[in-house]
Amino acid sequence: MEKGVIDRRLRQLAAEGVAIKCGIKVGVMPTWDRLDADHDAVIIAIGARKPRDLVVPGRELEGVVMAMDYLEEQNRVVAGDVIVPRWDVKGKRVIILGGGDTGSDCLGTALRQGAAEVHQVEIMPAPPEHRDEDANPWPLWPVVFRTSSSQEEGGVRDFALRTVRLEGDGGKLSALVAEKVGTGEEVRLPCDQLILAMGFTGPDTSTLTQQLGVNLDRRGNIVADEPGWVTNVPGVFACGDARRGQSLIVWAIAEGRETARAVDAWLRGGPSWLPARGLDQPFDKR
Repeated sequence: MEKGVIDRRLRQLAAEGVAIKCGIKVGVMPTWDRLDADHDAVIIAIGARKPRDLVVPGRELEGVVMAMDYLEEQNRVVAGDVIVPRWDVKGKRVIILGGGDTGSDCLGTALRQGAAEVHQVEIMPAPPEHRDEDANPWPLWPVVFRTSSSQEEGGVRDFALRTVRLEGDGGKLSALVAEKVGTGEEVRLPCDQLILAMGFTGPDTSTLTQQLGVNLDRRGNIVADEPGWVTNVPGVFACGDARRGQSLIVWAIAEGRETARAVDAWLRGGPSWLPARGLDQPFDKR
């Protein structure tokens, strides 16, 4: 997204009276219980930032990076905040584990940095070119082969490969060894930089549960049921990926609006004055 759009929205929020504080690590200073004690209501919207790691021999080798660390640094490079990036892959052989949106972003970034070659590897088999009307009928989301704008820029896409180990030379990554799913045949892919984009396992709640005592579901997400969006701690609300797990930004926006109404009603001790729009109602297309 163009940064000018984000800057414009931040200016609007500030003009409306929102105080934006950066560089604050909630859970350390202030602690979650201190934050709760100092405010009438707290909304937890921390996302689902806990990445799924790769547990194989050789994971400790130099040259392995989490996708969000890689992408966030590149944003700071583009903004001029980082002059000498740690994860510049120019001239390197790059493998990206994960075929989702985050992996696609990593692919485009690696290509623009001038990587010598880029492989995007997925453990699942390649989806069909056309919808399987028996196994995947309408109105289910069509599971078909798709190519993102980043993937159109280049690179190689490999499917049905499961990583079994990483190999290195002098402590630095040199190759990824995988086996073909279904056959067990080993494949060795030369690699200087491995980017892990295998999804996220939920929000980071280590200090949150210790300090505030909010309940989690079996997947590790914060429990805050609709339509109140309130947790088991009175006055503490949760929404977005922190509540539902890794999902789309449109869900985060919709849940954020509904949580704002819930908080308004909580503070008023009665019905909210904010416009109502249930998540089951269609958006106004005008």
